[in-house]
Amino acid sequence: MNNPEPIKREKYDVIVVGGGIAGVSAAVSAARCNMKTLLVEKLVNLGGLATEGLISFYEPLCDGRGNQLVCGIAEELIKLSYKYSFDNLSDDWKNKNASPKGRYETFYSPTVFSLALEEYVLSNNVNLLFDTLATYPVMDGNKCTGIIVETIEGREYFECKVVIDATGSAAVMHRAGVPTVEGENFMSYVTHGYEVAELNQSPCDIRKWNWIAGGDDLPNDNHLRGVTAKNVTDYLIYGKMHLLEEIKKNKRDAYDIMTLPGMAQLRKIRRIVGKADFRAIDGEKYSDSIGIVGDWRLNVESGKQYQIPIGSLYNEDFENLIAAGRIISAPDPNGWEIARVIPTCALTGEAAGKMAALCVKHTCSVDNAAIKYFES
Repeated sequence: MNNPEPIKREKYDVIVVGGGIAGVSAAVSAARCNMKTLLVEKLVNLGGLATEGLISFYEPLCDGRGNQLVCGIAEELIKLSYKYSFDNLSDDWKNKNASPKGRYETFYSPTVFSLALEEYVLSNNVNLLFDTLATYPVMDGNKCTGIIVETIEGREYFECKVVIDATGSAAVMHRAGVPTVEGENFMSYVTHGYEVAELNQSPCDIRKWNWIAGGDDLPNDNHLRGVTAKNVTDYLIYGKMHLLEEIKKNKRDAYDIMTLPGMAQLRKIRRIVGKADFRAIDGEKYSDSIGIVGDWRLNVESGKQYQIPIGSLYNEDFENLIAAGRIISAPDPNGWEIARVIPTCALTGEAAGKMAALCVKHTCSVDNAAIKYFES
């Protein structure tokens, strides 16, 4: 049968598309506001780049000068990242000493963290669907009435009141007609491996990142955008084949790769054009700020603090669509760099979940929910 009608499934208050850190945070946030929430993930594990993508570093929740900036779900998740496995977070931050040294950051086991995220989501009464690809939002003018997905059963339709796009590629927003901007990515193919001679070391020392970056034969710029299947395929093939060449240089019984990433490690695919921009300007203040994040980059002076305006999470011309994570309205050079890492993803996800709940409770648009956000 050609183009079969989608099977109508259960109705939800909030549907979150994408089970990375932003999506997990958004789904838990909405569910804690007593919203009937569905989290849709195209892979078979949660965590996105932070787990399946093997980028297993939780960037700092502080400003680099001993001041914690991000709390809430973002802090719950950094604690969850090492709850059942290793870490290298300083004891000063673990014990919340008055003048902590180092940064509130850690490496962690991506595999164990993924399992912990699943327990976390389920314990917060979020409904979860794996191996489910959200293909199209169903639009009625500027309002989304639900999501069409592809599963092993075929095409299915889930009706909802609010959709949160946490895809990392703004796939839902883009297909709904929200203005978006494509990004330029750097080549990144990170795997984890170990050397036999170091097996008596700590897990943090044994689990080494193997980072394949771009060379002279890097695919042209069009192949680094990640907006077509060929883009993504070329990107992955480049990383894998260059990794294999590096492996060939080692003695075959002295080294192993623990696992390959389960997704393309693209950081900037698309972002929305929102009502406001998060520009990551130190000290810039907003009356509608949802929180403050620091700068994770080592080459940037410590102490910088960036407020995030709520308007960066949505476009006011679309009634019930909210962005979370690295797709928020955050232009380069600084905004997108800060928006794409774990603390910002968790913070914007938590805010998106609360906004979605306000939309449902007050039967209002996201623009009106943004006003009510600061009244509640």
